[in-house]
Amino acid sequence: MPTLPDFRLETHFARWEFTARYHLTASDAQTLTMSELLALADDDGRERWESLALGYTETRGLPTLREAIAATYDELEADDILCFAGAEEGIYLAMRTLLEPSDHLVVLTPNYQAAETVPLSVAAVTGVALRPEDGWALDVDAVEAALKPNTRMVSVNFPNNPTGAVPTPEAWQRLVELCAERGILLFSDEVYRGLELTRESLPQATDVAGTALSLNVMSKAYGLPGLRIGWIACRDRAVLDRLERAKHYTTICNSAPSEVLALIALRARDQILERNRGIVATNLPLFTEFFDRYPDLFEFTAPDGGCVTYPRYLGTDGVETMCTELVEQTGVLLLPASIYRSDLTATPTDRFRVGLGRHNPAPALAAWSAWLDAR
Repeated sequence: MPTLPDFRLETHFARWEFTARYHLTASDAQTLTMSELLALADDDGRERWESLALGYTETRGLPTLREAIAATYDELEADDILCFAGAEEGIYLAMRTLLEPSDHLVVLTPNYQAAETVPLSVAAVTGVALRPEDGWALDVDAVEAALKPNTRMVSVNFPNNPTGAVPTPEAWQRLVELCAERGILLFSDEVYRGLELTRESLPQATDVAGTALSLNVMSKAYGLPGLRIGWIACRDRAVLDRLERAKHYTTICNSAPSEVLALIALRARDQILERNRGIVATNLPLFTEFFDRYPDLFEFTAPDGGCVTYPRYLGTDGVETMCTELVEQTGVLLLPASIYRSDLTATPTDRFRVGLGRHNPAPALAAWSAWLDAR
């Protein structure tokens, strides 16, 4: 296997995530404490937790957990779900298992880096850019133009990280149908589904097309990244069989405590997602007021969904300098555009990611504002 490049986001976070005073670029919603999560447990969930034996678990995931995951889809059963140790393992194994060197993949940019670099280690990859001047809209014509006779997969992520974009239902349906008609696997990263703000949730890809793969995780919309529970949903069970065999070489199985805690959370999903949407809705006016205070420095648009967005920095010093000096001098952590650069397409160089899903961003915004005013 070719050596993968440094994961820019994780390298940056390794330096700053747990040392910066203010984490203002978090990609997840505000988490719950153990006591808060266990307070949401039904009788069965609490009994499972209190009687849990710490042995190996099934490679595909706890059957009851997979039933709970399947219930979040319209057309699926437990056997259509394969659990992983977070979304990253799902991305890695799907790209490494389902692609061959003779294949071609189309991926949207900007993106979560693994969506680009992992398939590039296997096959030929073409990028299709979401463009800020188009409101980061999904351009299905551009995707279609990028297809080749050997295109095996199209990889997308909505609500998008880092832009917060959500396509129109019409564009989404057209993309799903395009892939189905061409016999192309649609790999749909849906980890922010449930945090839509201005639009309804899109139909999940695997509900619409039997060969599509829907990726999800407890980390983002649910705000429970410490569980390290993700999954791929697909009605083509032969695909899941291949992925299960690949998982035998990585994590083998998931953490038993995490599976039970994820089950408890999924049974309380409506309550948790409503809470997390409320946090984003409460925070948005604070961010809007902040950016409106500096019209010569920032362009800010609220995301369509998810809890991250990608404002523009207009300062003459450039976004990389601004982000570096801000974290070094005030402890306010942002992610500059270089984290999201692509080898496949041009990507904006004047953007930065902010997170909208954590409680009480006011102290971080105040520190940032004081720093700007003092410059």
